[in-house]
Amino acid sequence: MTPSFEKLQKQLKQLPGLGFRSSERIAMHLLVEKPERLPALVEALHEAARAVKRCVRCGNLAEGNGDAPVCAICADERRDQSVVCVVEHVPDLMAMEHSGAYRGVYHVLHGKLSPISGVGPGQLNLAPLFERVGTGGARELILALSNDVEGEATCHFLTQHLPKTTDGEPVKTTRIGFGLPSGGGVLYADSVTLKSALEGRREYL
Repeated sequence: MTPSFEKLQKQLKQLPGLGFRSSERIAMHLLVEKPERLPALVEALHEAARAVKRCVRCGNLAEGNGDAPVCAICADERRDQSVVCVVEHVPDLMAMEHSGAYRGVYHVLHGKLSPISGVGPGQLNLAPLFERVGTGGARELILALSNDVEGEATCHFLTQHLPKTTDGEPVKTTRIGFGLPSGGGVLYADSVTLKSALEGRREYL
């Protein structure tokens, strides 16, 4: 292939979920099969890169308001602003939203503590969360982080370092439950899932 084609394929291959064959198909689709779609894609990428920023309150995707954009969720007065669901990444927020079971607001850490990967507190989006708690803007934090060592370490760090509220009391922190997926059986569950399911059991009514 041409050097320019190979350069495009190399860039596409670096995107999450794309391997050699899939990046090759996308490059071929844009340059050979449907070249008329390429200008619109390039324009959309430029526009998104210019307009999309992090919400100054929670770290979600936001547009507008200059250098201090606020996402649609934080700006929605119908949501309970005092209940904050803490997630690792924006796709986790989107998954929670798609469930339709939550009407509070969010805070996106953009990662989790992982010393092996060189991710410490300084690499996480913690300052706005601590400010929200310290000024009394949060009544409860729901920790919706991964059920693994790094997720648990991040939860522990948060509970140990969260500032007290304006009335001098610690903010209420809860952890989402983990267990068997819908339609799943005990036989095929791993030990961590079974342990979480047993610890999170509740009275059967």
